[in-house]
Amino acid sequence: MSAIVLDGEATAAKIRAQVMQEVEYLKAEGINPGLGTILVGDNPSSARYVEMKHADCLEVGITSVHRHLSVEAGFKELLDTISEFNHDPKIHAYLVQLPLPSGFDEVAVLLNVDPDKDVDGLHPVNLGKLVMGVSGPYSPLACTPRGILELLKAYAVPIQSRHVVILGRGLTIGRPLALLLSSKRPDCNAAVTVIHTGVRDLGYYTSQADIVIVAVGRAGLITKDMIKPGACVVGAGTSFEGRKLLSDVAEDVSQVAGWVTPRIGGVGPMTRAMLLVNAVEAAKRSQRTSKETNA
Repeated sequence: MSAIVLDGEATAAKIRAQVMQEVEYLKAEGINPGLGTILVGDNPSSARYVEMKHADCLEVGITSVHRHLSVEAGFKELLDTISEFNHDPKIHAYLVQLPLPSGFDEVAVLLNVDPDKDVDGLHPVNLGKLVMGVSGPYSPLACTPRGILELLKAYAVPIQSRHVVILGRGLTIGRPLALLLSSKRPDCNAAVTVIHTGVRDLGYYTSQADIVIVAVGRAGLITKDMIKPGACVVGAGTSFEGRKLLSDVAEDVSQVAGWVTPRIGGVGPMTRAMLLVNAVEAAKRSQRTSKETNA
């Protein structure tokens, strides 16, 4: 069996083209979508991610604003910058790049972000709406879970009533993804099992799944003997060996899987594409709020 490759680069390119049309429409209506980023410190990977996000904005016509703070700037300056972004009408959505340097309280940072401008969809208000089943234009979905869903849909991977095993329970992927895929939506509605690296015999669970999604950052953790023939396998966690990017999914998985993400160009491009989608939706929310206020 040769697995179908879930090409995130190609799928994200189509989404960016759609976003570009939405941006042109909004600009014609007098709304110039703005996306902001805040980076603290000099983590090379974080700096590279932010750089790619701004390149994406340039491609689709979204105005991007960036603020780079030194570690020495301190927590108060970070909170002041967040407050500035919260009150800037030209910034419709923004993110604080994670992880933050040691000594910075990430929870406090997330709590200070305006939920309406939370492009990552990680504010408790937005996660709470996901728990309640409220999503779409009324609340941003976490970018990576939303990107994974869109990638599965693009390749017609069956989700409804299927068994999904998610390996990883983190705030950015595992937890919101479990809520999303188990929600009573026509494109979800799956039976979801969440496991983690502290669980014994991971293969016992993954070998029963129709869809396996791995997000732990441990290279080659999932191998072909842990996968049911024909299953869909998504590697959402990465790690580095020197400068080489490695997936949580071993390359031999493609020998048994029906669908599989590539080592490079799978989930990552979809996450960035959803960032643009969330930013445009935030601009639309701002437009609706403005019309209602002026009515």
